[in-house]
Amino acid sequence: MTPVAGRGGAAPRSVDVARLAGVSQKTVSRVMNDEPYVSEDVRRRVLAAAGELGYRSNNAARALASGRTRSIGVVTLGTALYGPASLLMGVERAVRDTGYALRVVNTMEGEAAGIAGAVDSLLDQGVDGIVISEPIDEEGGAELPARVDVPVLVLGAPPPFAASHVVTGGIVSGQMARAATEHLLELGHTTVHHLAGPQRWYSARDRLDGWRAALAAHGRAEPPVVEGDWSAASGYAAGWELLADPAVTAVFAANDDMAIGLIRALTEAGRGVPEDVSVVGFDDTPVAAYVTPPLTTVRQPFDAMAQDGLKLLVHAIENPGSDPLPMIDPPVELVVRASSAAPR
Repeated sequence: MTPVAGRGGAAPRSVDVARLAGVSQKTVSRVMNDEPYVSEDVRRRVLAAAGELGYRSNNAARALASGRTRSIGVVTLGTALYGPASLLMGVERAVRDTGYALRVVNTMEGEAAGIAGAVDSLLDQGVDGIVISEPIDEEGGAELPARVDVPVLVLGAPPPFAASHVVTGGIVSGQMARAATEHLLELGHTTVHHLAGPQRWYSARDRLDGWRAALAAHGRAEPPVVEGDWSAASGYAAGWELLADPAVTAVFAANDDMAIGLIRALTEAGRGVPEDVSVVGFDDTPVAAYVTPPLTTVRQPFDAMAQDGLKLLVHAIENPGSDPLPMIDPPVELVVRASSAAPR
């Protein structure tokens, strides 16, 4: 639809929307600010009129009046890895649904003071809240700015820091790893080996802890851990290392890419999956259902984690001084396919 210009060919204004919708200018303001006490019929008429005219609310003027920019900043690792990239996409979708603008600052692995610099940059831009989705320990344990005066949502477990209001969400990696390990134990495997992710990553450590907790709860022996770097190539190399132990019958890999590389090594060595060795991955990447054999894995609920976390953050932004909303743990979803079975 082609936007309709306002009076005299100028950009449409709220008064033009009010005239077309047959409501007051104050009602238009209430709808655009998503305020309560507006009927659904009136809200639909105003939004339809705004769409027809091509009207956009003046966020700059609103920021001057309220002291808020209606924007949320995100600090995330600059990487194409499936997990962090998918979580960022979930956050982007969730932020759009809140009506806030999004500002993203990427950090690089190994960058000194990466999180601190990113947070400083976002505070300089006047964001109303910050999401920290940072999966890696920084070199030297750099601290964040001493004073962060906006609410902060932490997705994961970065180092503690001072902020006016900190909420956490999405910390379920350990529970998911435990579910994956218990699936293999319940199939009858005596124990489960673990192909871990790089231990600088919080999520890799959480998955290692979840695997250990499952073995301990079932009174099973804890085999030596093999560590990869998230890549299929490292999973392939780990597969040959694990093949040195003929007692290996089940492996939980900390992500799907490493699990796929591991299966390739086992297959080349003549060890059938799952006939000789069962393999379970983590993430449920799009390719997991189409490898041979299709991969049993645990699905990360990226969108649910982002949406639930943003609800907490927006509540903290818009209701300063109020009690935080209760945190909702995302569900743990095990996707059972053909790569796991009972041992021979």
